[in-house]
Amino acid sequence: MKRDLTNPAERHPEKANKADSPRLPRPDWIRVRARAGAGRQATEDVVRGSRLKTVCEEAGCPNLGECWDKGHATMMIMGDICTRGCTFCNVATGRPDALDMFEPARVADAVKKLDLKHVVITSVDRDDLEDGGAEHFARTIRAIRYHAPNTTIEVLTPDFLKCGPGALQAVVAARPDVFNHNIETVPSLYRDVRPGARYFHSLRILHRVKELDPSIFTKSGIMVGLGETRGEVLQVMDDMRAADVDFLTIGQYLQPTPKHHAVARYVHPDEFASFETTAFAKGFLMVSAAPLTRSSYHAGDDFARLRAARAHRMKTGPN
Repeated sequence: MKRDLTNPAERHPEKANKADSPRLPRPDWIRVRARAGAGRQATEDVVRGSRLKTVCEEAGCPNLGECWDKGHATMMIMGDICTRGCTFCNVATGRPDALDMFEPARVADAVKKLDLKHVVITSVDRDDLEDGGAEHFARTIRAIRYHAPNTTIEVLTPDFLKCGPGALQAVVAARPDVFNHNIETVPSLYRDVRPGARYFHSLRILHRVKELDPSIFTKSGIMVGLGETRGEVLQVMDDMRAADVDFLTIGQYLQPTPKHHAVARYVHPDEFASFETTAFAKGFLMVSAAPLTRSSYHAGDDFARLRAARAHRMKTGPN
């Protein structure tokens, strides 16, 4: 029996028994202007025509208008139903459909039509699959390489928690330019925010990518405003650097619906600037920290800066 995904209680059954939380008023610095230009319509036409899902829509990204107006969309493969029940996420939870074997080719065709210089490919968690969807990621990377050879590729993967080591190896062997896996929050909040994930497993995923192929950039991100302390955020930075993560993103958590985890506070832009300064001092090659920062926001421009930062460090040595 199909669920009614317009009903929050059915879209997120794991959150349905939680009492609605009162919402804090959003400060001025978190407001986003809607955009509906010709670029956005052209992007939407390609996405719809290719029958693709995007995390921009499914996760309710506040930057959708800006990115789509510039022709940038983050493709979400393997369906729009996740097997996890993270309390921060707006993607539907339930039993996913079977994989579409033609999806990698459709994604590659859309990348070519959009003439993307850099593309981000993400997915829902697929704990129902033996390899967590790793081979589907690899096929998608290879298809893009074939149809759009000049496009650089960034993957934002699940944690492959219930899979053997071959799952991660399959993705790395396809050689994305950037391997991103988000830590999302501090360890003390995992039970409430990411109940199906494990903090140190996610760190190990990122470190293992570097062991398998040191040339691949690694990237991870966290949200703030969930109830963490500054000290906990700094500890996560240290843990990521110990895992040799190159690129850190930090953004404000925004509560999708009253059924989701409440916003504990809105972090001021000055504090984001302080996080960014501290993260660079800890040795990250690239840092993006701002209220509306998201994993794939300005990903192409950030990738260019990331490559330049690596080249500079190789030439001059670490500070």
